[in-house]
Parts: sequence; structure tokens; C-alpha cells
Amino acid sequence: MSFLTLSLSLIFVLIPIALSKALNLGLEKDTIIATVRSIIQLLAVGYVLTFVFTADHYMYIILMIMLMIGAATQNARKKGASIKGITWKLVGTFFFVEILTQAILLGFQITPPIAQYIIPISGMVVGNSMVLSILFLNRFTAEIASRQDETELILSLGGTPKQAIHTSLITSIKASMIPTIESQKTIGLVQLPGMMSGQIIAGADPVQAVQFQLLILFLLLTTAAVTSVLLGFLSYPTLFNKQMQLLKLSEKN
Repeated sequence: MSFLTLSLSLIFVLIPIALSKALNLGLEKDTIIATVRSIIQLLAVGYVLTFVFTADHYMYIILMIMLMIGAATQNARKKGASIKGITWKLVGTFFFVEILTQAILLGFQITPPIAQYIIPISGMVVGNSMVLSILFLNRFTAEIASRQDETELILSLGGTPKQAIHTSLITSIKASMIPTIESQKTIGLVQLPGMMSGQIIAGADPVQAVQFQLLILFLLLTTAAVTSVLLGFLSYPTLFNKQMQLLKLSEKN
């Protein structure tokens, strides 16, 4: 694809801007900013990846993964700002998920240990983990607020913090995992995944593209489960003080 052809695809940006203007949605500025940022960021990443793939050194691979985790943490922490130490909980979760998935992929020689595979897969893992974290934190903080009286009642009757927060925690974990599970139920019927479509467009054998896409789908299932569970169990203890009393949201900052 040439830059001229790519520039013609901006028609797909003008349509939502026109609709926003016509319906007074007020999203024109955000749409333009998002478009400009995506162009700059992706082009920059493209040139960086060209250098990293050419250099083929593990130091650059590690730096790229750290950059991904740092950006994901910065984005996700906003949803859990009321949870004490949420930044480091997110960092720990992202690192654990990344190490776990790469250990399985490289340990069983499912993918080769080269930048061309490690970095794109890491991007999908960390990106998916970030989205799951945002979904979890958004639901978890809402559950805490809505079930505050119920939680305090359980504590007053002698229940432990884990027992008191159990319903909110499990509900939030399930809610954050459902989109991943549901999307996989209709994969191939309602939608063709981006990676598979990209490989087919690039000329890859459709069956090979499907096999690689299945690997990613299975990988993202683990990412969804581990992210939600680990972040949940790292977060809930900080909702209580030493006297096992539930802290108000304003007290957790």
C-alpha cells in the first residue's frame, strides 16, 4: 500500500466527523486528535520495529516490552485511582501475564525466540491485559460502592475481608472476562480476526492463518483469566484497614 492509497482511506475518518458535526455530538476534535495520534504513533512504531528486527538483540526486545507495559499501566491506572498502590499492582499483573505467556510459547517452542514473534504477540497480550484491567477496575469500584452496606454487615457479623468482598470480587472478575469469551464464540462466523485477515491479505495460506489465529485466541483466554484474577486478589486487601474495616473510596487515595 502506498502513502497515496493510505491517504485516500482518510475518507473513513471524514464520515464520523461529518456525522458528529451534523448531529452536534461534539466529537470532531477528539476524532481528529485520535486520528493524528494514531498516525504518528504507528509510523513511529513502524520505524522502531524495523530497527529492532534488524538489530535482533534481546535488549531492544525487553525495552519494547517495558515501554508497552508502561503505557498500558498509565492508561489503566486511571480507572483504579481509588485503590491504594494500583500502579504497582498493574505493573506486576502485566509483567506476570507477559512472562507466563512467553514462557509457555518459548518453552514449548510454539513460536521462535525472535523479535518478529515476541514483540507483536507481547503487544497483543499486554494490550488485551490492559483492556481487561480497565473493565475489571471499572466494575470492581462500582461493585464496592453499591455493596458497601452489605460488605460492612458481613464484617460486623465476624466475616473476614475476603468473605465480605467475595461477591463483588467474583462478579467483577466474571464481568471483565465475559467479552473475551463471548467474542470467541462467534469468531469466524460474525467476524474474521484482524491477525488472520492481515495474513490472508498478505498472501498467507488461509489454513496457516487460521492456525496462528487460534493460537492467539487461546493465548488471550489465559490473558483474560489471569489478569482479572490476579489484579482482583492483589487489589481487594487494600480496601480494608488493619482493623478489617472497609475504607471509604475517598480514604484510599
